[in-house]
Amino acid sequence: MKKLDEIMELMADEMKDFKTAVLELQKLSGQLVKMSIPISTEAVEKNLNTFLLKQQAEKEKTDEILKEIDRKLKHARIIPNYLLILFGISGIIALSSVGYFGYTSKENVEENFEVYQTIMESRNKSYQDYFAAYPGIQEAYCEWLQGGYQGL
Repeated sequence: MKKLDEIMELMADEMKDFKTAVLELQKLSGQLVKMSIPISTEAVEKNLNTFLLKQQAEKEKTDEILKEIDRKLKHARIIPNYLLILFGISGIIALSSVGYFGYTSKENVEENFEVYQTIMESRNKSYQDYFAAYPGIQEAYCEWLQGGYQGL
């Protein structure tokens, strides 16, 4: 009996501890119900929609930047404008130089031809004067020019 009393006493202590634990669990369960987070996807959907709107805005900005870059690339040139202008100016200078030197060369040729004609006319006059003084030599000279004179 003594053992039975001890078992009963242990059992009563265990029941008391169990009751205390159950009360503690009920108290925690009540707090959990008050604090419980509603099982809903509204918050997640709201955050997701906000994120998607931001992503869409960023995508539009990126598309606009890429379109601008594409437009600039279509109008881009391999050779810069200042090089084209420099090349054009050098071409104009080269053509002007060729024209100037060609014109002055032609004038020099004409002047030289006039000087040559003057010299030849003066020589012809002196030859004509000489041949007028010696008509026999003129005939020999003419034959010699034709390749028929053998006697000099």
